[in-house]
Amino acid sequence: MKTTSQPVALYQLSYSQVKTYLFAALFIVGNIALPQLCHLMPQGGLIFLPIYFFTLVAAYKYGFAVGLTTAVLSPLVNSAVFGMPPAAALPIILIKSVTLAVAAALIAKKTNKVTLLTIALAVIAYQLIGSLAEWAMTGSFEKASQDIILGWPGCLIQIIGGYLVIRYLLKK
Repeated sequence: MKTTSQPVALYQLSYSQVKTYLFAALFIVGNIALPQLCHLMPQGGLIFLPIYFFTLVAAYKYGFAVGLTTAVLSPLVNSAVFGMPPAAALPIILIKSVTLAVAAALIAKKTNKVTLLTIALAVIAYQLIGSLAEWAMTGSFEKASQDIILGWPGCLIQIIGGYLVIRYLLKK
């Protein structure tokens, strides 16, 4: 798998552009469909962390507005329509999702590169910040570290899969 360090066409769409809402809608649909597939397997959501995948891609490739819209609406719509994530889990999932969108958009904007390392930095940032927030909210280090301990396959999928999807979108 070849990584590149050349500048690439990453976008910073704004809320005043119709494209922002069209792209966000597509990524939200992805963040609805992927968790449904993963939940077919016992603990699939906890292992694969699918609610974050398209948020990463949206924020990294299209910027803060698309990423943030995807980050907030995906868990809310999933919870309202399918009951997953449960309402009690929404605050921490929203914190992690928004943190991922901010981290991915900032890293993409600062580096203007797509590498496994830059994608990994976004995933590590949201996992660390989100886990610290969850620990503070729940008082349970065990619960706070669940996404890292049980969800490491999902983190790897986000890094490698996110890299591959973003690289694919760059060719389009």
